[in-house]
Amino acid sequence: FYEGGLASFVTWLNTNRKPLHPKPIIIETLKDDVDVQIALQYDAGYQENTLTFVNNINTHEGGTHLSGFRAALTRTLNAYARNKGLLKEKDDNLAGEDIREGITAIISVRLRDPQFEGQTKAKLGNTAMKTLVQKATNEKLGDWLEENPTEANKIVRKGIAASQARAAAKKARDVVRNK
Repeated sequence: FYEGGLASFVTWLNTNRKPLHPKPIIIETLKDDVDVQIALQYDAGYQENTLTFVNNINTHEGGTHLSGFRAALTRTLNAYARNKGLLKEKDDNLAGEDIREGITAIISVRLRDPQFEGQTKAKLGNTAMKTLVQKATNEKLGDWLEENPTEANKIVRKGIAASQARAAAKKARDVVRNK
């Protein structure tokens, strides 16, 4: 329990980090008795820290809600980067791992009949959750990016830098292997 909800939880998780934007991005939607809440914030680091919950149960292996979030995050940030000219036509799209570098995110869903994979309740299996989380993230994150262009550009530039670093590391590995 955090007084300010997921936003203050994300802020607490990022206590010793340098955030790229002052307040966490909040995504909330309620549809068909399913409550989706997401809070995310980027920092200057390189570590991804994503926590997922279903009905307040930590699903540390993720599941459909996590895959929906990741797909939407990648799609939305790539679309924004292309739209604003940060990625040129000849450039490849940013990979999900590049976009998630330095992110702290909490995805919490509440639903009536959660279907977990396995006895440990570590992974959500409801297929409808992927679509619901994806749609909410696409919509709300897209709006946030448009309303906060300075922070959005920082996030995209961080992803581009991660992509360039990954490509350079691959090239260096290939040179060493070819010798």
